[in-house]
Amino acid sequence: MTLLAVERIKLFSTRSSWWSIAGALGLTIGFTALTVATKPADFPLTMTQTQFGRMFGLMVIMVMAALAITTEYRFSTIRTTFQAVPKRSAPLLAKTAVVAGLATLVGLVTSFGSWGIARLLAPGADLAIDSAADWRLIAGTGLIYGLAAVIAVSVGILIRQSAGAISVLLIWPLLVESLVQLIPRIGEKIAWRMPFTNASEFLAGPTPGAAFSPWVGLAYFAAVAAALLTTALVVASKRDA
Repeated sequence: MTLLAVERIKLFSTRSSWWSIAGALGLTIGFTALTVATKPADFPLTMTQTQFGRMFGLMVIMVMAALAITTEYRFSTIRTTFQAVPKRSAPLLAKTAVVAGLATLVGLVTSFGSWGIARLLAPGADLAIDSAADWRLIAGTGLIYGLAAVIAVSVGILIRQSAGAISVLLIWPLLVESLVQLIPRIGEKIAWRMPFTNASEFLAGPTPGAAFSPWVGLAYFAAVAAALLTTALVVASKRDA
């Protein structure tokens, strides 16, 4: 509990965390408002369209999660932490838990906020959350944000440099997962097994050719996050801070 409190204080004592939260909320809800406001009247508004800005907010939260650990390496405060707590996995797990918890909360606020602003701007649209798919799309965003934060912290522990970690976290979901399907013969099969692709499939529902069902896709995404975190903890325990 003490470690969790310490990591909470660390996280909220920096301006970058507050700016990231504000940025995630502003981008997701703002883009939804823009989409709904400019939508042609003859095209019905769907539940999926209310989450138009989800990926923008996710990128901001992943950057925040990476900075939460890489700045400690940059300013060498991680050395003090490891001196106080020789078992390095304990403070790193505490940091991951705090950052993932915050990311989950932000994900829920952004998804329900986007849905709420869409209902406010288009009161006549059928946007009732009345199916399992609707709940998965809206409430499931929190799960994806939380797991993505675990991945971001893990990458930050492994790379330790802010620029490098952020580059990987942005390029992988936005570029690599889109280009891998261009590999001859096996590209499409590999693409359906990319972690962020499965995260999107969990939220929006399976599309033709998907490798897994939505909930299996979520489990796959969680397994990738757990594997990266485990690797990061092992590496952190064996090298100099």
